[in-house]
Amino acid sequence: MYRPLLAVFIALAGVEARADLITNGSFESTTPAVGAGTFVLFTPGSTGVTGWTVVGAAGTNIGVTSTTFTQSGISFSAQNGSNEVDLTGLTNRDTEGLQQTIATTIGDSYTLSFFVANVDSPSTGFGVTSTVDVFANGTSLGAFTNNCTTCTTSWVWQQFSDTFTATSASTTLTFLNGDPTNDNANGLDSVSLVDNGPATVPAGVPEPFSIVLLGSGLLGLAGWRRLRSA
Repeated sequence: MYRPLLAVFIALAGVEARADLITNGSFESTTPAVGAGTFVLFTPGSTGVTGWTVVGAAGTNIGVTSTTFTQSGISFSAQNGSNEVDLTGLTNRDTEGLQQTIATTIGDSYTLSFFVANVDSPSTGFGVTSTVDVFANGTSLGAFTNNCTTCTTSWVWQQFSDTFTATSASTTLTFLNGDPTNDNANGLDSVSLVDNGPATVPAGVPEPFSIVLLGSGLLGLAGWRRLRSA
């Protein structure tokens, strides 16, 4: 009697649990590996950050930094795991960053989420704000800025998210350093992307959640009738 209802609840959980489509969103896998307390630089064209391609003008780079790395009395702890990306690298230009191409379904809505880190320490060369410019297939999704002013001894993470509708069978997400040249710290970590399903549900077609609730109600009614008969 209870098994059908259990199946409905499992289906409901499946609707709510959406898989992350980003590979290596916390930058834990790199070649070479990042040692504790250190960082590794990657230049444009490099695929040393698993799942990602480094982009930028010639002579630029990004850095994948260990969560235990410190410099000038500032600690650079990752938002998640052992590594994070510093989009400024050692070149400090707004053309450097990284990108990843994901298979997408035309017409589906996608939610992109990520964290940006900032430290307010202009005297050390680490600037006062952190801005990440984000693009989907070359179209800007916005400039996302962490304006933390109390983060003077370690950088602090702020989460951002944006939703877009896929217009092609693949989408290239690009994250670029948006800080000025006198700011040498701009953290990125915990990038994720989930498929929300069709952006527009045709009139008269119930959404998956509604279908599950309807099935739940019908099965519950059937169970109540069986109990009454017994």
